[in-house]
Amino acid sequence: MNTRAVRLRCVCTVACLMASSLIERPLMAAEPKRVNIVLSARSLPVGAVVTERDVKLMAWPGDALPSGYIRSVQDAVGRGVITPLAENEPLLAAKMSTKDAGGGLPIIIRDGMRAVSVRVDEVIGVAGFVLPGTRVDVMLTLDKGPNRTQAITKTLLQNVQTLAAGQSVTRDKEGKPQTVTVITVLVSPDDAELLALAAKEGRLQLALRNTLDTLAVSTSGARADRLSPSAAPSSQNNRPKRNRAAAPAPRANPTVVEGYRGGERTLTTFQRP
Repeated sequence: MNTRAVRLRCVCTVACLMASSLIERPLMAAEPKRVNIVLSARSLPVGAVVTERDVKLMAWPGDALPSGYIRSVQDAVGRGVITPLAENEPLLAAKMSTKDAGGGLPIIIRDGMRAVSVRVDEVIGVAGFVLPGTRVDVMLTLDKGPNRTQAITKTLLQNVQTLAAGQSVTRDKEGKPQTVTVITVLVSPDDAELLALAAKEGRLQLALRNTLDTLAVSTSGARADRLSPSAAPSSQNNRPKRNRAAAPAPRANPTVVEGYRGGERTLTTFQRP
């Protein structure tokens, strides 16, 4: 056997031994990187102030970390919840207030906006379906008065966010207790003034709308005369009259003359003028 063949055989033997060792050696997967993030231990409503019992720490695997996550329990405790949190949901800075802001309703009022509370009854409040986070239209009804010849209802505000809905006990004109619903809505400063005046001058009613329906609709309002029977003549009398064509004048009876030509009988008709 020549030297070249011996070298080739040695190389093949070494390659086989290396491949065998790699196959027999267990593959060690790389340990994924883990980062501690804070999760909610239970569902937290808007305005709640986080305590140690409300959160838990979890090692989050991988590099796909939620943006603005909170790293420690100490950083989460004492903050208010701006948006509702579900159980095991990561706590994000965008969904929490600062520690000095506290909790409650003030932390969910955006800059430049105002929270205004109005009293409505259960029916006007859409029978209890107006809940925090829903969107409503506010309608105003004004009775007949010195400056109004009839009652009118008009949509005052559209696509208004509801912040809170609760009940309070008041007394009617006879002094008897009655339960009314208090709805708190988020509006601009100008709309807050308009809403306060409307609550004093007339009666407010809420119309629940789809949260995805954000388009404003132009309405002309409803007046009391639209509810009463129309005083106009009946529809039959209102139908447009058609011009009837003049009947043709009756024609005079024609004159028929009987004659014979070549033994055949003929009839000739003469029309009178």
